[in-house]
Amino acid sequence: MFTAEEFRAKAAEYAELLRHTEDPNEVRDLNRLKESFTLLAQNEEWLAHNFDKIVHSQDIVRQPEAAEKPVDRRTVAEIEEHILRCLGAAVIMQWKTIPTKLQRELFDTAGSLGDVLKTSALRGQIARFLHKQKSGKGPANGVPESSIARRQIVTYER
Repeated sequence: MFTAEEFRAKAAEYAELLRHTEDPNEVRDLNRLKESFTLLAQNEEWLAHNFDKIVHSQDIVRQPEAAEKPVDRRTVAEIEEHILRCLGAAVIMQWKTIPTKLQRELFDTAGSLGDVLKTSALRGQIARFLHKQKSGKGPANGVPESSIARRQIVTYER
């Protein structure tokens, strides 16, 4: 992390480079960089002077019902990935009970979510995976479905 002084020093470097160039493109770029570092310095100064006025997440008073709940430190992307994995596991566990038309729609949608150039490879992987699950050769072979779901959810939470 830079300090305001370091940002100002970088802005001064670019100001000095500006004095030694005549190229319009270079002048424009150097001016943009100088202004950017100057603004960053101003932002750092503002943050330093107003730190006591900023709301910090650990200062927020918790609501009584939230007090018992542990704080989730994962990013939004990690949480969404976990949710999607859980939903995917639930769909696979219920695949045999899903109507064929809906199975086809789910397969088509899942197969089109990947890289456009690798769509056929992804569809092949999905088809092989589903076939293994259907024939009992997948990881579910001989293990009750509920324990697989618990194991997958625990795995995805890590």
